Amino acid sequence: MEKTFYLSNSEKERYEKEFSQERQQEILRRAARDLPIYTTSASRTIRYCERCQLIKPDRAHHCSACDICILKMDHHCPWVNNCVGFSNYKFFLLFLLYSLLYCLFVATTVLQYFIKFWTNELSDTRAKFHVLFLFFVSTMFFISVLSLFSYHCWLVGRNRTTIESFRSPTFSYGPDGNGFSLGCSKNWRQVFGDEKKYWLLPIFSSLGDGCSFPTRLVGMDPEQAPVTNQNEYARSIGSSQPFPIKPLSESKNRLLDSESQWTENESEEGTVRSGTNNHVTVAIEN
Repeated sequence: MEKTFYLSNSEKERYEKEFSQERQQEILRRAARDLPIYTTSASRTIRYCERCQLIKPDRAHHCSACDICILKMDHHCPWVNNCVGFSNYKFFLLFLLYSLLYCLFVATTVLQYFIKFWTNELSDTRAKFHVLFLFFVSTMFFISVLSLFSYHCWLVGRNRTTIESFRSPTFSYGPDGNGFSLGCSKNWRQVFGDEKKYWLLPIFSSLGDGCSFPTRLVGMDPEQAPVTNQNEYARSIGSSQPFPIKPLSESKNRLLDSESQWTENESEEGTVRSGTNNHVTVAIEN
């Protein structure tokens, strides 16, 4: 975890002395002003871990079993006795793939002996139990691992974690389960890397640092996205959008900056109300 997400000693002291949640949030907002954070809690507050005493990066969560905040946490896996997150998510997927291939190999190699058992062609009666056990266990594990692997492939294609599939991350415009999705191809490259020759090898090749992630709003290309999709997206968030949509050229400013950075003056708001009542326009610059 980068040191920039930890509060300084003075900020931590002021935070602990404050009993008002609003004053505590004001301290956290000032500390998170220059951090690459785009999401908040469901109650629109800064996500702060009291246990680790740090501002949580996007997609990071505190694991009660490991007692530490995990970057891009997916889940805590009891089978490997470890958390699955940004640093080992690719390895977890490869572990499922390797296990899947191994179960398939065992089932196919034992299949001929399993057939001989049912046709009474197996001469060694002592091997009957072993043949039955190997075939059924490998088949059951193959089915269970296949379902889990397919589910995680679906998550990778949509750039979601297991936690985000049950509880969508909250952005400035509200919850959005596809907020981090950049398209199926880019989503896969974000986990496995740009070099396809390393995809099936147990080598860390994931993109990014685990603390910041590109979002769909910032990465949207107006030349590639159809106008109808932009209008539908604008209508879906227009009624509940508390902040103006940020153009791509202003992507360096974070969503958790000061409120003055996101509030338009009254004259501009009046012009928007009088000019367009039934349509919302989303402006995205290159």
